[in-house]
Amino acid sequence: MAKLIGGITTSHVPAIGRALARNSQDQPYWKPFFDAYLPVHAWLEANRPDVLVVFYNDHGLNFFLDKMPTFAVGAAPRYETGDEGWDLPPLPGFDGDLDLSWHLIDQLVARDFDVTSCQEMRVDHAVSLPMAVLWPGQVWPVRIVPVCINTVQFPLPSARRCLALGAAVGDAIRGWKSDQRVAVLGTGGLSHQLDGERAGHINPEFDLRFMDSLVDDPAWAAQFSIPELVEKAGTQGVELLMWLATRAALGGPVRCLHRNYHIPISNTASGLMLLEPV
Repeated sequence: MAKLIGGITTSHVPAIGRALARNSQDQPYWKPFFDAYLPVHAWLEANRPDVLVVFYNDHGLNFFLDKMPTFAVGAAPRYETGDEGWDLPPLPGFDGDLDLSWHLIDQLVARDFDVTSCQEMRVDHAVSLPMAVLWPGQVWPVRIVPVCINTVQFPLPSARRCLALGAAVGDAIRGWKSDQRVAVLGTGGLSHQLDGERAGHINPEFDLRFMDSLVDDPAWAAQFSIPELVEKAGTQGVELLMWLATRAALGGPVRCLHRNYHIPISNTASGLMLLEPV
């Protein structure tokens, strides 16, 4: 059976891509952010996952407000990036893993998740930028399976439902008849709001409590409704749903091998965690 070796959660704001394009990693504003990934690079080099299941949210590249699935799973042989604006240069695309994609889809439907299966799919900065900071050479040594969670168009799935989704994905990975090493990646957040009266909202107290909970009490955030999470973390901070799914996929006890919390990155609280099943 496949082995689920660990999980990574990280931010994905477009300003990261601009910093990479301009080689700004060592500038004082950016250095604390990029240096935090060095231990994760070492872990990836030592553990060498074959496949990465990526929980992310689309920002209008593949889905838009007229067609917004609650949960969608990529089942494509290849995932290209696209021109999203933001002055971001396009990054190389990603190879998929069709066997794992269809295994996940089959198992999720069997667990009563009505997922949208996407045999053609493009991925945006929520996938490409985390990959670029995890593998700075932009040569991807892993295949990916994207799992998209709606955080854009109400109604959003509840935190409790995203925990259940992640748990089902984790069970499916561990039940995959393969010798592959699989890691999970959750991207987005942490607290931030890009528009409205609370534009610039950051809530460090909530963010740090949330990060703590992912180690010891992953269901903690599920006590809050989506409006309550938006109130605490901001309209875009609700991207923490991807972190919840990632943690749930790991199953039982975990140890936190590395974490970083840094503000601000483009008016966003940036978080990073590396978790490993015990």
